[in-house]
Amino acid sequence: MSSSHVPSGAALAAEASPSRPRRQRPVTWGRVLRGSVPYWLILPVVGTIGAILGYPLYSLVRLSFQRYGLFELIQHHGFWVGLSNYGSVLHDPVFWHTLLRTVVFTVANVGLTMVLGTLIALLLVRVSTFVRVPLTAGLVLVWSMPPVVAVQVWYWMTSFENGIVNYLLTELHFGDFYQHDWYATPLSQLSLVTALIVWGAIPFVVVTVYAGLAQVPDELVEAAEIDGARPWRVFADVTFPILKPIFLILTSLSIIWDFGVFTQPFLLIGQSRIDTSNYLMGVYLFEEGYFKSDFGRGAAISLLMLLMVAVMSVVYVRKMVRLGDVE
Repeated sequence: MSSSHVPSGAALAAEASPSRPRRQRPVTWGRVLRGSVPYWLILPVVGTIGAILGYPLYSLVRLSFQRYGLFELIQHHGFWVGLSNYGSVLHDPVFWHTLLRTVVFTVANVGLTMVLGTLIALLLVRVSTFVRVPLTAGLVLVWSMPPVVAVQVWYWMTSFENGIVNYLLTELHFGDFYQHDWYATPLSQLSLVTALIVWGAIPFVVVTVYAGLAQVPDELVEAAEIDGARPWRVFADVTFPILKPIFLILTSLSIIWDFGVFTQPFLLIGQSRIDTSNYLMGVYLFEEGYFKSDFGRGAAISLLMLLMVAVMSVVYVRKMVRLGDVE
């Protein structure tokens, strides 16, 4: 037998000695308590959120299965109707027209807010401090203005009687805008609402994106510029991938806010001009649930809106989770 077939001593020892099973550490109360510390730390937060949102959500779900009008409100007792409220809403053509209009409205608002906010944030990076400070101060003032006050300012500016917008457009020779009514058609009404919402939402996007731009390494930007990349290419290949988590969060929040907006369209258009041709989901909910005193139907509309927003938000949340796993 050749020496190459003779097993070594280490191999014989390994074959002779049985493999010892790995000893498992005994489970003790101390280990269990130490492992449960993170869950105990978040328990107050989960409990508080559950107490604040859980019971109202349960009451809303229960109300959506009841006929609950003014008479039932006085009696503090509704009548169980099952899925009747949901059926009446889903078979209502006004609901589907309003939903489509709200989706288009939301896409326009979110798109304009993100694009204009990002452009202004990029501008803040390039301008001098002398320009950046007053511009940032103006954005903060816009951001801090209450929606009711902002609506009154915009309504005064666009008034057909003494609005400054008509005066400036006429003086600048853009046409004869004397007593031009900006609220004459549903398209112009919703366009003004869009302008108002985008105007109020841009500061949040600008401040957030500007803070994110500080995290972009200058070395990567300079290397791309040395290689001859144009500014839009530098943004697409260097800046955007780094800021992608911020853009996902901003987009998700903007969708939630703009889809259910109520204050701006209701106050700017006015109760006397609101009808089914300019309904948004928030206004439709108010008109069906509160103005007509059909609280059960209003609860059903609220839960349908909540479900739609949750579905849209899950898409962006999944993207953020996948992005975090990749990183």
